[in-house]
Amino acid sequence: MNVSVFTIGRFHHFDLGRQILRLGHSLSLFTSNPRARVDSDLWPHVKTRARYRIPFAIGNRLGLASSLYWLDEVLLRDLGAWLERSLDTEWTDIFHGLDGTGPRAGRSVKKSGKLWICDRGSSHILAQREILMHEHNFWGVPPPKSSPDRLERCVAEYEEADAITVPSQFARRSFLQHGIADEKVFVCPYGVDLSEFQPDVKRDNTFRVIHVGQITTRKGIGYLLRAVEPLVKNQRVELWLVGEIDPLIRPLLDQYSSIFEYKGICPRRDLWQLYTQSSVLVLASVEEGLALVQAQAMACGLPVIATTNTGAEDLFTDGVEGFIVPIRSPEAIREKLQWLMDNSEQRDQMARAALERVKSIGGWNRYGERVESVYKELAIRHGLSVHGVS
Repeated sequence: MNVSVFTIGRFHHFDLGRQILRLGHSLSLFTSNPRARVDSDLWPHVKTRARYRIPFAIGNRLGLASSLYWLDEVLLRDLGAWLERSLDTEWTDIFHGLDGTGPRAGRSVKKSGKLWICDRGSSHILAQREILMHEHNFWGVPPPKSSPDRLERCVAEYEEADAITVPSQFARRSFLQHGIADEKVFVCPYGVDLSEFQPDVKRDNTFRVIHVGQITTRKGIGYLLRAVEPLVKNQRVELWLVGEIDPLIRPLLDQYSSIFEYKGICPRRDLWQLYTQSSVLVLASVEEGLALVQAQAMACGLPVIATTNTGAEDLFTDGVEGFIVPIRSPEAIREKLQWLMDNSEQRDQMARAALERVKSIGGWNRYGERVESVYKELAIRHGLSVHGVS
């Protein structure tokens, strides 16, 4: 099969590209990452468009994201037009593109009688918007500005694409709740690079909670802080926060500045050093598709406490490799942390089970094979003559 993949940044799509090649198919990868930010093994297959990506990324690092939403819109519109011009619809059998750039390229692919698959890494954009608006109102944080045009484009993509791939059952349910047909939405859980994440000896006896990822209302950071505050004050635990801080949430962090240690933004290749010195990963997110940090932590031998809205159910079993708790419940998080502290032998059993579970996933190979099976099923369903499908 000839597969064209589009992504704005890295996300899981570079790993998807490798899997497409590993399984013997041909790849054309389109991204707004500059070539220097693309893994060298993918260079022969990549086309880049970094015109607006670089200034937008610089603005984000300077804490100007909320003021640059208009540049985000310019970026997406430019990418949509570039993708339509650059995509070879005669060569392409399947176009698998991240949502948000608009349906222009997808429509061209469908017009040529080929398959268009929309890839969504989170819940349905309208479900996401509803959850996040509630959170920003609850915490008194100004909501991020966004373009109504983007909402309309994404919804159009969901309606017009031949299929939608999502990473978790949580994300899938959100699409069904917004009227997307059951047979159109496919769950393809992500993998983890086991060569980058491995266990190591913990150098102290401190019970340490770690959060890895953006520090935002979406990640439920306020609930995590409320959950651990009494435990930290009783000198029972330490809390490490790792990741980029949303400037809008700094006033909330300032209220709890004495109960956590901020470890900054850590390159992925170095994250294992922080995981292995921790006791448990806690992910209090109110909305995301399937947080990769869960599998990373498990590969380092950590149990995970995560909410129902993180894709945790697609990765581990509640009570075996960790705990799955309701969203917006610091009490539930605190209860599970207390249990882990009080039951060190069981915590160690969970840690071992977490490592074995993530090993059984087989890195990214299972993800690639699942995506390939979706491609073949859709080709047969639509009666397309595609290489490798009979």
